[in-house]
Amino acid sequence: MPSTLPNSLDNWWCPMDGEYAFMGFSYEITACQSPNQLNAEFADIRKNFNGRYVRLYGFCDNDGFYDEIVNAAWNNGLGVHALIWFGFTGGNQWETRRDSLVNALITNPKAKFVTRGVQFGSEPLFDNVLPHAVLASQVLLAKARLEGVQIPVTVSELAYGYQERGGAQDVLNAIDYINIHMLPFFSTLATTGSQAWPIVETDMNWFIQHGDGKKMYFDENGWPSVTSPNVQPNSPYAVASVDNEHQYYTLLDSHCLDLKNAPGGGIGWFAHIYSDLQEPGYGIYDVNGRLKFPFRPRTSC
Repeated sequence: MPSTLPNSLDNWWCPMDGEYAFMGFSYEITACQSPNQLNAEFADIRKNFNGRYVRLYGFCDNDGFYDEIVNAAWNNGLGVHALIWFGFTGGNQWETRRDSLVNALITNPKAKFVTRGVQFGSEPLFDNVLPHAVLASQVLLAKARLEGVQIPVTVSELAYGYQERGGAQDVLNAIDYINIHMLPFFSTLATTGSQAWPIVETDMNWFIQHGDGKKMYFDENGWPSVTSPNVQPNSPYAVASVDNEHQYYTLLDSHCLDLKNAPGGGIGWFAHIYSDLQEPGYGIYDVNGRLKFPFRPRTSC
């Protein structure tokens, strides 16, 4: 990062149509990590894994927390995919979170230089938290509010979330880019991580068909190493293990050219999630802070 803030966003970001392969990590913030922890883990993402971004997951409602995210990202040369979290229990707290985030993005001078985009999530269509027409209107309102800081807006969602709402084409039309939940373990056709490509390709092709050439990312993307009450397969042949988690990311690396050749300049993917302390079974690190398997994903091909 420069020693002083630029005067303009002109030519600040590399274009999205040059981004594909490994982007970085989903990073859950429900623990409201301290500035020291944010700095240390963001440095790890950038230096040890060549991560370009963190994609936020969950929520922290502490005043000023997003400013701490911005500082840690700036200090470590990372971009942020920010999140307006709906949660799983209904209510309208998401509106307060939306307004707090938008205010931080407008008033923090550094925020627009690290915030690559804003997501409505997680899986608001699948969870039916808002009718799809209302969600589309919320996306358009957020885009208008953030126009001055040039931050695009999307929805973080499963293909099935769109499909079960009749395709929700109004949402696909409203968003600036497409953030896709790619969790093939839950498919009724799931077996092992190494055999997941047909499942990935089916959902990928659905978005290609309906996405009007927009940029795509696999943002909540991975394979679990263990099951839990909230992580249960829909196929009797789906295997949750550390080896299968590793195999899934190896599979994505092996299809780097397929991802690169997708519309919008290719598909970038995030690893969900940074640590098992954030979400059991999905972390690259285990609960003791040890890497579960060698992880050096491709950032180009």
